Amino acid sequence: MLIGAIETQFTALDWGVVAGYLLLTTWIGHLMAGKAATVKDFFLGGKNLPWWAVCGSMVATEISALTFIGVPGSVYAMNGDWTYLQWGIGSIVARFLVGYWLVPLYYQKEIYSPYDFMGNRLGEGIRRLVTVLFSLGAILGQSVRVLVTAIILQTVTGISMPACILAIGGFAVVWTLMGGMRTVIWTDVIQFGIFMLGAGLALGWLVNALGWDEIVAFNRNVVLPDGTTIDKMRWLDFTTPFEDPMLKYTLWVGILAMPFQNLAAFGTDQLNAQRIFCCGSPQEARKAMVWSCVSILITVVMLAVGAGLFAWYGTKGLTADEAAAFASDPNKVFPVWITTVLPPGLTGLILAGAFAAAISSLDSVLAALSQTSLSAIYGRGRMEDDLHGKKMVARSRIAVVVWAGLLSWFAIAMAKGHEGGENKNLITLAFGMVAYTYPPLLGVLLAAILPGRKSVRGLFVGTALSMLLVLWTRPELGQLLAWLKVEWAWLEPSRPRIASEWFFPLNALLTLACGYLGALISGGGREGSKQSR
Repeated sequence: MLIGAIETQFTALDWGVVAGYLLLTTWIGHLMAGKAATVKDFFLGGKNLPWWAVCGSMVATEISALTFIGVPGSVYAMNGDWTYLQWGIGSIVARFLVGYWLVPLYYQKEIYSPYDFMGNRLGEGIRRLVTVLFSLGAILGQSVRVLVTAIILQTVTGISMPACILAIGGFAVVWTLMGGMRTVIWTDVIQFGIFMLGAGLALGWLVNALGWDEIVAFNRNVVLPDGTTIDKMRWLDFTTPFEDPMLKYTLWVGILAMPFQNLAAFGTDQLNAQRIFCCGSPQEARKAMVWSCVSILITVVMLAVGAGLFAWYGTKGLTADEAAAFASDPNKVFPVWITTVLPPGLTGLILAGAFAAAISSLDSVLAALSQTSLSAIYGRGRMEDDLHGKKMVARSRIAVVVWAGLLSWFAIAMAKGHEGGENKNLITLAFGMVAYTYPPLLGVLLAAILPGRKSVRGLFVGTALSMLLVLWTRPELGQLLAWLKVEWAWLEPSRPRIASEWFFPLNALLTLACGYLGALISGGGREGSKQSR
């Protein structure tokens, strides 16, 4: 934790702005929420929300504080540049696929989630499988987002990491319980506006102080400590996976791997897909999905902020506290700059926006986890029976609190691992976490859509193999074995070297292939026969 100079610059005025903003947002969310008298109201916002509000909620949930500090931090880092932007290609492709391919399929029947769709096609066993996958992936992925915001709060206020995480979780529970998805979406819209305001103010301040030409010039031909020269404004990298399979930010990852990742994110992850079902028609849902491509523009702005921060500290120098903070974690560069450079009040507003962005992402996943877990426990029929009663809504609220506790606990555990780890790239960490569950989820979805018989047992086997392959290559295996006090150095030479992003297409196809192969081995039996309905 930083001591003294930086955290003391977060003034009483800033605290007042943060408190006022959160109270105002809570009040507005309460006014917009209405009464969640039924499960349909609580989870789908009554299915009558305007497409532009749903679109803003999608963008706010996707961006979160991870983009707010992770992207500038990745550019500021020693070898950082703009190549992360290439991933946007796959994101745009996937959104159009979801809008024009999946949305019509999802709106054919009254469903609450993609897992209802997969369960209807492949059976109740598959519904439970994908619900478990989503729950695991939500905890892994969302913990990173909570960690990011906790880093901001700890950096500028000096509050302990666990306390920061619990504060985020507490506000998220309140916002979710107020009115379910209707409250979540309208508060997301507010966060989106504040997020854009904060990003625009920061970039405008940097450009006004330094000049855009000066920022670009300072980021060109940067000499690293080892004597090599890089261009931090570079955004295209044509390196193939055969040359360096560990390189993540390349054009080939963007056009071959990331469409699979984003198709899973928007088509199978209830955190994002739940918003599709809040629209009144498939046409409205399609517009919301396609127009959410504007999130790429926010990424460009934050990349520019990162370049501006590199030029700022390169020309004006670092204090001892700043040098210590950035050496320990480059993700602290933007929150430190906000705290030490911007005037009091404005600092509090931007921090409040980042804090609220994390809450908006967390309340979204809490609503999604509550819905999917209850659907798996009670079944769709039971939920329909209680549709007009208050019993299921009460159970939904209890589930929200339980999931918030579990997720906060895991975020605290992840914070300890991040503090002691060598790789501080939070974007890499976030995508690595969802690599465990997104590929098999996408593989099962493809099995539910594509023709031919698939074996449910085969899909279970494919899911297990997919997750084991990711575990084999990622650092979590070593951390787990070390925690169990098991000697694992002998395993290191045999572990393949491949970026986690390649598992999105490879493991999705592996899971699908196991489904087909299982049906073939069993003589094309009756498993998965519901798919033909």
